[in-house]
Amino acid sequence: MAASNLPPGFRFHPTDEELIMHYLRNQAMSKPCPVSIIPEVDIYKFDPWQLPDKVEFGENEWYFFTPRDRKYPNGARPNRATVSGYWKATGTDKAIYSGSKYVGVKKALVFYQGRPPRGTKSDWIMHEYRLSDANRQPNARNGSMRLDDWVLCRIYKKRHAARTNVEFGQNFEDPKAQISADSEVVDVDNTLNDQSTTRLKFPRTCSLTHLLEMDYLTPISHLLSDNQFNPMFDYQNIGFGPGFPELQTGDIPCYHLADLGKIEVDPM
Repeated sequence: MAASNLPPGFRFHPTDEELIMHYLRNQAMSKPCPVSIIPEVDIYKFDPWQLPDKVEFGENEWYFFTPRDRKYPNGARPNRATVSGYWKATGTDKAIYSGSKYVGVKKALVFYQGRPPRGTKSDWIMHEYRLSDANRQPNARNGSMRLDDWVLCRIYKKRHAARTNVEFGQNFEDPKAQISADSEVVDVDNTLNDQSTTRLKFPRTCSLTHLLEMDYLTPISHLLSDNQFNPMFDYQNIGFGPGFPELQTGDIPCYHLADLGKIEVDPM
């Protein structure tokens, strides 16, 4: 089945075991695969950014059947050089099992531009799947550089975390906006604290005239007036304005003359 004949919504996300058992093994045995969407391409004749154009199916990752050649005539090391770089193995090989049976190996590689050992690491990643030694086809041709007739390769380009919010549609908060918001909260808290401190700050020494004109000391003017009783003044519930707790009779702070024209307030 060609890629153009695939049903709508088709996605190709096989497991490691499925790639070995249903695709690579069938390819090695010249049997048809469940879906014919993996092309036969010698990937080492191309650079990784050229490979997406060699396949009909795939968006963010691409699969290929490719042969492997020997690096040296009598050696078992594969030749991984490309047009302008090379693939370098990283990490350890992963054994692939089908049930309890060992069926293949998965190897991770990174593409480097340039020539070893001075290559520049890129974001291109390859997962190479090969059959276990018992299932590999021996090549008895004398003098042949062919190491494996077929391995299966999955190639993709690593995505950076800085672009994930755009490419995957995730809703990340802007760090700068968050810092600004945090600063505003701190400023508001500090402002409230300053205001609270200002409201609760009681002058220790000031002129009598200035003291009586203060909004939050208005009840004192009633206390110091000539009238012995003022029906408009509630002696049972004396307050000092917004931000001050209500005072009951007997809780009024004491005042005494500090010098001529000034009074001193004893703190409560």
